[in-house]
Amino acid sequence: MPLTDLTLAECLALRPDLDEPADLDAFWDRTLRTARAAGTAPRFTPVDTGLTQITTYDVTVPGFAGGPVRGWLHLPAGADGPLGCVVEFLGYGRGRGLPHEQVLWANAGYAHFIMDTRGQGWSTAGGDTPDTVSLNGDVPGFLTRGVDSPDHHYYRRVYTDAVRFVEAARAHPAVDPDRIVVTGHSQGGGISLAVAGLVPGLAGVMPDTPFLCDIRRGALIAGVPPYTEIAEYLSLYRDRAETVFTTLSYIDAALLAARATAPALFSIAMMDAVCPPSTCFAAYHRYGGAKDLRVYEFNGHEGGGGHHRREQLVWVRELFTSPRHLDDPIPSALHDPQLA
Repeated sequence: MPLTDLTLAECLALRPDLDEPADLDAFWDRTLRTARAAGTAPRFTPVDTGLTQITTYDVTVPGFAGGPVRGWLHLPAGADGPLGCVVEFLGYGRGRGLPHEQVLWANAGYAHFIMDTRGQGWSTAGGDTPDTVSLNGDVPGFLTRGVDSPDHHYYRRVYTDAVRFVEAARAHPAVDPDRIVVTGHSQGGGISLAVAGLVPGLAGVMPDTPFLCDIRRGALIAGVPPYTEIAEYLSLYRDRAETVFTTLSYIDAALLAARATAPALFSIAMMDAVCPPSTCFAAYHRYGGAKDLRVYEFNGHEGGGGHHRREQLVWVRELFTSPRHLDDPIPSALHDPQLA
């Protein structure tokens, strides 16, 4: 996949001026207060996976409007004391899958929450959380589902689910509430940025080739789905562009990321046709906390793959073991001097 967006030098210099709703904070405050008022206690049911070194629980968390959101909790077997925790959000189309499929972070010694994404689970891994809202006229997929209003939009529900999942992790007795990192690839990266802007006090954020950033630009330049869902919708509903992009501004992760304060490790791939690098850099440049970056110049949407998982493992270990204050800058040993 050749470079189809801006060059790395252009992306590093990019400072996009995004349209931000005046009531963005009030919208999310209202949304989250309503969800918390509707919620019940999370449920954790032990699961026999056949893995002797990992203890797994089937998780049900009250999400948007108190509706049940499924997931997994993996813990290192026999671990003592509250653990650092990684909360992971999944890529577009992926569900939580089978309980033994994603155990990297528990094997590294951390608690690992995986959130099922409502209404998804047809790509690479099945899901167990329905999205019960039914709307007419949206393009197959999720970007135009409820695009007539921010109150109706699909990602309002997903971001709320994600915040409630982090709150459930923070309250779990096996988790140190001051050592929680959120992460995800693609859609999961966008969700993690949104959560970072909506949940104070996180220890860290790891958005990996994030989706849902500078959504208007993504709709204009991406040649493959999911951003093409927006262009497909507007090619038919030609008079709705202003309404569509106003709605999407409420869930644009680049706007919410500006409110984040936790240290972040980004990854961006320069040959990514799914999440064009300029859209990811929009979130990186606007990010409100200390930030570090890994650029994969010759990779597409897969980004750094296993190489980047190794970078993340090192970064989280340093984050959780360093005595520094959580708002201090990221240690220089973890910074790429080429991107200074």
